[in-house]
Amino acid sequence: MYFATDLLAAWGLNLEYGVAGVLNFGYIAVIAVGAYAYGVLTLPSPAANGNYQHYVLGLHLEPAAAFVIVIAVGCVFGGLVALVGRHRLRPDYQAIMLLVVAAVALAVSEADTALVNGNPGLTLLPNPLGTTGPTAGNGWVYVGILLAICVAGYFVLRRFSDGPLGRSLRAVRDDSDAALAIGKDVVGLRMLVQVVGGGFGALAGGLLAAFIGAWSPSAWSFSETLSLLTAVIVGGVASNYGVVAGVILVPVILQQLSQYIPGLNTRPQLAADIGWMLTSALTIFFIWFRPTGIVPDRRPRYGVGRRRRLWTYAPEPAHVATDLAVHSALAGAASPMDAVASDSPTSHEAGEILASTFALPRRPFAPGPAPTAAGTAPLLEVSDVVVKFGGVRAVDGVSMQVPAGTITGLIGPNGAGKSTLVNALTGFVRPDSGRISFNGKEISNQPAHRRARAGLVRSFQLSRQFSRLSVIENLLVGRQSHPAESALGIALGLRYWKQAELENVDRAWELLRAFNLHTKANMAASNLSGGERRMVELMRALMAEPKMLVLDEPLAGLSPAWAERFEEALLQLRSSGIGFLLIEHELGIVERQCEAVVMMARGRVLSVGTMQELRMRPEVQAAYVMG
Repeated sequence: MYFATDLLAAWGLNLEYGVAGVLNFGYIAVIAVGAYAYGVLTLPSPAANGNYQHYVLGLHLEPAAAFVIVIAVGCVFGGLVALVGRHRLRPDYQAIMLLVVAAVALAVSEADTALVNGNPGLTLLPNPLGTTGPTAGNGWVYVGILLAICVAGYFVLRRFSDGPLGRSLRAVRDDSDAALAIGKDVVGLRMLVQVVGGGFGALAGGLLAAFIGAWSPSAWSFSETLSLLTAVIVGGVASNYGVVAGVILVPVILQQLSQYIPGLNTRPQLAADIGWMLTSALTIFFIWFRPTGIVPDRRPRYGVGRRRRLWTYAPEPAHVATDLAVHSALAGAASPMDAVASDSPTSHEAGEILASTFALPRRPFAPGPAPTAAGTAPLLEVSDVVVKFGGVRAVDGVSMQVPAGTITGLIGPNGAGKSTLVNALTGFVRPDSGRISFNGKEISNQPAHRRARAGLVRSFQLSRQFSRLSVIENLLVGRQSHPAESALGIALGLRYWKQAELENVDRAWELLRAFNLHTKANMAASNLSGGERRMVELMRALMAEPKMLVLDEPLAGLSPAWAERFEEALLQLRSSGIGFLLIEHELGIVERQCEAVVMMARGRVLSVGTMQELRMRPEVQAAYVMG
């Protein structure tokens, strides 16, 4: 019985912490809310019991109906708790605040005797089999019911932890800022898992209270959350199967069976202390020597032939070979595996593949004359933007324009305010004043993920990737508005979003082929070199189908060959109408690529013109020499 209820609770915590990275130190509060909710829903009115215990409601509902309400109450409570972190708190701060929430809830339940009977708690709770307390006659029947609920809960859990939605949640866990930059609603996704996790925890609490027939504040100390967290760490973070192993080892064997060791069965406190010491030692061991746990989280592999299988579905192998041959221009290869291992594409071929990725007409790579800014409506328009940090005006009244289909350079010495301006444009910093318009709409007050969904996508000065996802998964996360992340996608499952996923995989393969990273598609992104990580970040931005790309020093860490490939791809993409704001210290690429260049110094726009013109201006020379 403890295994089943702890498993449900640990699955909920694993969804929050293991999958989405929300370290909920107050998770036991959700379990307690479920237990209390079951009690006040199934108990008769206090007067019917002689008023020997005091509590709200007393609706005397049937246990089956009460459990449905308990799940709903847990979801609502989980959502309310999630509001604590709605401002994108750092994970450590959020963990502390969630612990405070649990401490406050515990204090309230103990102090207010009219709410749930104060410190004595609730007793005589009916179980679903129509009796009170764990009797010998129905104990194993109840266990059978619990195991059936666990099986059903597992299939519900998979709708959130697997597939494209689970992939996005893992991306939020690995790097929330990078997820924001490609349009993921980080706050919304974290709230989603806390709502679902709250439902799992409340159900576990209600089932436990129904079996033992009682619940009191002594049953929901902070250590109970640590027991479940240890089960997640030991079993395998983000692994639903691993959590099963973790629950068997930690809450069941170490916490429960230790009480039956000869010599300890008459000393329950000593048995509990030994159980906690063993649990602590096990936690330290796994964090140091096996952080992936007993059963590591297994990520899907995307490849040719039988290895191309996506989750439990895939087109036939023959179709896969055809897809790769068409989309990667590999029709002459002897076999799909030969195709993947063939020579890398030239820069011209890479440009053509990128053009096909964005549904552009196929043509030989020939950039031709670049569109000029004159007479072109600005895609991005910035007017008198000011960003202050205390008394420092990091951006001091900047105004500029970036037309569609052009590449505008942004240069300046270190400390000029370029990065702060980029953060203000993309929503990572809110301007103190000024106006930012994108594609004809003001976005000054929009959050970062909404700007990215509108088409304003950025890269970072230091390359950022989702380290525990594979290379191709990093690209797939970049696709916005995936049907699997909608309410219908969660409810209807695979049949609703399968086709969209297959199309996204094909598009990701095209980009990997264009940038010569197709042989590393299933490698963990953390194992890539610095230049490869930079290219993965660029490909991920392209997967988001941007109207404008803000590239913050994109050539940093790239070899000359990669830099040449990037420059030609940039020209090809510009011809499709994408606008670019290029922040770069390497002035050679700025001169070759940019029609207009904005030069900043000390938070202000110092000069605007072509790179050749700026080079001759005394104020620009002085800024670079003197800072």
